Amino acid sequence: MTSQKPAQDMPQSEKAFEVRNVGLSIQGNPILSDVSLEFPAGEVVALVGHNGSGKSSLLKILGRQLSSTSGTITCGGRELGHYGDRDFARAVAYLPQDLNTGLEMTVRELVGCGRYPWHGALGRFSEIDKGKVDAALAATHIEMLADRLVGTLSGGERQRAWIAMLVAQDARCLLLDEPTAALDVAHQIEVLSLVRRLAHEGGRSVVIVLHDINMAARFCDRIHALKRGHVVASGTPATILVPDTLHDIYGIDMNVISAPNLNHPLAYAC
Repeated sequence: MTSQKPAQDMPQSEKAFEVRNVGLSIQGNPILSDVSLEFPAGEVVALVGHNGSGKSSLLKILGRQLSSTSGTITCGGRELGHYGDRDFARAVAYLPQDLNTGLEMTVRELVGCGRYPWHGALGRFSEIDKGKVDAALAATHIEMLADRLVGTLSGGERQRAWIAMLVAQDARCLLLDEPTAALDVAHQIEVLSLVRRLAHEGGRSVVIVLHDINMAARFCDRIHALKRGHVVASGTPATILVPDTLHDIYGIDMNVISAPNLNHPLAYAC
C-alpha cells in the first residue's frame, strides 16, 4: 500500500505560490499578460476583477488545469512542472465553479474522493483515510449530513461538502473558483467564514476567486486585482479599498465608508 506521508511534511516555503511574468494566450487571444504576484503561505488571498479579467484562468494555472504560455510559477518554492501528478494533488486542491457532478453520491462518499491522491485507484481505503474523512466532516460541521445524497443538499450545504472533500485531501493549498456564486448573502458569509477558519486554524493557504470586493475585504488577508489580464492592484484590504484604486480596478467611481463593527471600510458605487 502507498505510504501516506502527512501533508505537513511536503516542501514548505514562506510563499504558497510565486508567479513571475506569467502570460497566457488561447488561440492567439491574450488572456494574461506579464502577471507577477506572490501568495504568502497561511493567508487567504482573493483574486478580484471584472468578468474576463483573467481571475479564473490564473487560478487554473496555479492548479495545473491550464498551462501558461510564458513565465514561471513555484508552489512551496518548487516549480509546478517539477511535481508529479500525485505529489501535486497531495499539495494543492482545486475546486472549480461547476459542481454538478457527484449528485448521486452520499456526502461521506464525496468527501472520501479527496483521499484518492493518497491511495490511488487500486489502493485500499485505510483506517487513515477513514479518519481523514471523519476529521474533514467535523472540521466543516457537516457530520449530520454524511449519509445524505449530495443532490439533496442546499447550495450552502453542498459547498461545505465539496470543501470538506478538499480538507480530506490533506493539501496545504486550496484553490477555490467562486465558491459563493449563486449563494444568498447568509450562505456566502457561512462559506467564507469556513474558508477563513480552515486557513487560519488549520495552517492552510487559500487562493479564492471572488466578485464581491466587500466580501474579499472582510474574509481575505490580501487582495490581488486583475483587469484585462494585467495586475492593477495588490495589497491588504485597507490599501485596496480606497477610491482611486477601486476606480482602477472597476473603471467606475466608487467611495468607501467606515463600519464600526469591521476593521476595513465598505466600498460602494457613487
